[in-house]
Amino acid sequence: MATFTYTARKKSGEKVDGTLDVNDKRTAMNRLNQLGYVPIKVTESGTAAPKASKNGGKKSAGRKKAKPVVKSSSKFKLESNSDKPPKMKMKDTLLFTTELGDLVSSGMTLGAALKTLAARDDDSAQTKITTAMHEEITQGASLSEALAKHSNTFPPFYVNLVKAGEASGKLHESLESLVTYYEKIMGAKEKVTGALIYPVIVLVIGIGTVIFCMVWVIPKFSKMFSQLGESLPASTRMLMGISNFVIQYGLIIGAGIVAGVIFFSKWKKTEAGARTWDGILLNIPVVKRIIRANAFANFARTLGGLMNNGVPVLKAMEISEQTVGNLAIAEEVAEAREKVTDGSSISGPLAQGGVFPKLFTDMLSVGEQSGNVSGSLGHIAKRYDAELDRQIKVFTQLLEPLLMVFMAVAVGFVALSMLSAVFSMTNGLG
Repeated sequence: MATFTYTARKKSGEKVDGTLDVNDKRTAMNRLNQLGYVPIKVTESGTAAPKASKNGGKKSAGRKKAKPVVKSSSKFKLESNSDKPPKMKMKDTLLFTTELGDLVSSGMTLGAALKTLAARDDDSAQTKITTAMHEEITQGASLSEALAKHSNTFPPFYVNLVKAGEASGKLHESLESLVTYYEKIMGAKEKVTGALIYPVIVLVIGIGTVIFCMVWVIPKFSKMFSQLGESLPASTRMLMGISNFVIQYGLIIGAGIVAGVIFFSKWKKTEAGARTWDGILLNIPVVKRIIRANAFANFARTLGGLMNNGVPVLKAMEISEQTVGNLAIAEEVAEAREKVTDGSSISGPLAQGGVFPKLFTDMLSVGEQSGNVSGSLGHIAKRYDAELDRQIKVFTQLLEPLLMVFMAVAVGFVALSMLSAVFSMTNGLG
């Protein structure tokens, strides 16, 4: 029998300390879960005096000291050191956070909630990650520590918000904030995706039609025109030349396009490439407004959520840099964070950079003066969410007619070239 010293929190958020005389650490964790406590730290402090044996107790304590923990730890390492660690998609992360928040809010202990979520008979990434986290929680880790082991699924923003919730005893509120955050992010992505569906369909059908004409229709007309031996209009000769070029070098062109896309995607992942590409996007009309509105909304929402849950300003700004989605804007945040270290406000350094608009910094300045920075950041996030909706609508309203004009010109050129050749041949025959 060993003695374990623990630090935990009640459901009300009150911090409690104490000791337990149990056989091993796993039993201690289970006992705390049964008491309705959220474990923060559990350590072995000594060996309890045996009740029935004089000499057997010491051997028993030495024999049981670390055996169960080593067994569970090795199991976790086998799962964590696989060739490719499991990763949840954003929608799975949202579902996990929602379910965990509901279970914790209903009064279920953290260990029991994770065990419930892990008890799914499938091989999904969510089940693997939840099972591994349950193992870590059982061994004495906090939820934030278990989340940090899966950084490819849970970013620093997620981990720090949970850590703040654990420290304040308001874990369920932190989980609710995360659910709201992920719903906003997914909503913005769905709006952009939905707005691009129709233009992309039009573009794909138009390009497919032109390729079909170049490869199948025009060669048949070319054969007929060559048999008649009449002179053809310049536009028809140009079209036939393009058709021959596509037929002869189409595979090479396709391979070159694929290679270019692969090279571009790899280049964009490098630091220099990402900085260059993000700078280009910020100079494209209409597109730059969408990127800026999305970046400002994400930054305000993340910074406000972290500060509202007690995360220090500098740490919150450092985490918020990673959520703006644009390296040029993130660098402005990093420079502002260095100036905030000197004791200045947040709005002043952001205004000096020139990237954040005056409306953003003015609203933030009002929040600093009133002492409600997190509330002001929440209003800013809503303001730029609405701006994002407007800019997406403007973008689609401009893109659709432009694509229609482009496809009309391409298809119209093919049709007029063929018809002009037919009319010319008809006049020759007459």
